Amino acid sequence: MTETAITKEALETHIAAFLEDYRAAHAIAPIWRAPLAGFADAHHPLLAKVRERIPEHALPEDVLPGAKTVLVVFVPFSKELAETNSCAGLASAQWAKAYEDTNAMFGAMNDDLIALFAAHGVRAAVAQAASTFDRVALVSHWSHRHFAYLAGLGTFGINNMLITRSGGCGRYTSVVTDLDITPGQPLETEYCLYKKNGKCGACLRRCPSGALTATDGIGHYDRHVCFAVLKKNAEAYQDFGSSYTNEDGTGANSVGSEVCGKCTVHVPCALMAPGM
Repeated sequence: MTETAITKEALETHIAAFLEDYRAAHAIAPIWRAPLAGFADAHHPLLAKVRERIPEHALPEDVLPGAKTVLVVFVPFSKELAETNSCAGLASAQWAKAYEDTNAMFGAMNDDLIALFAAHGVRAAVAQAASTFDRVALVSHWSHRHFAYLAGLGTFGINNMLITRSGGCGRYTSVVTDLDITPGQPLETEYCLYKKNGKCGACLRRCPSGALTATDGIGHYDRHVCFAVLKKNAEAYQDFGSSYTNEDGTGANSVGSEVCGKCTVHVPCALMAPGM
């Protein structure tokens, strides 16, 4: 990227090149598609609602005093990877490995982006809470997806996943900055077909545990039932490591890869927003 002003489009190009270099250097299969980037207002009024639901959720100002915008990056998974996870039962081994490989890649990407911002005189930092998970309340204290929603990258499906124009099958990261740039805004277009017209619900049928249900057009998510499935997968996939640490930042908080992803594959919104 040149010394010109940082733009979303320039960042997407930079990140795409980073992904390809990282993949080659670490001998990772081509599991990633073209990334999406967006900026969320670090002081968006809707963050207050997130804080109401999760009082311990960090705010951008907690991460970086003087924060102005939050860069959010979505890295969509490939069709081939998604198809491996269409199987019945546990998540595929390829899916579990991709989950851990992607989270590890994000650590390197975040460092690269922070250095890039610094070269442009912009301060940036990553929320420590993004790498932890509250195993009692079963919530994260930093939601990449909510910042992605505020940045206008997509809308939430009834499975609580965010549907972007490149679908909902993939992973997110975010970097808090003091970059002075016009942020995106939540989309007015609804991508979830069930919310739009009640004519889908494929993710409900894909859920292997019954954690997802819907009544009167509203989706319901039982995080405890879902978490039980994640722990079964972690027991099965201990060879790929665990991305998340204990809340004090010490040690992995799981024996293996707590993954599933069944509700994001083999559905109309897996690889693109329906109708696009």
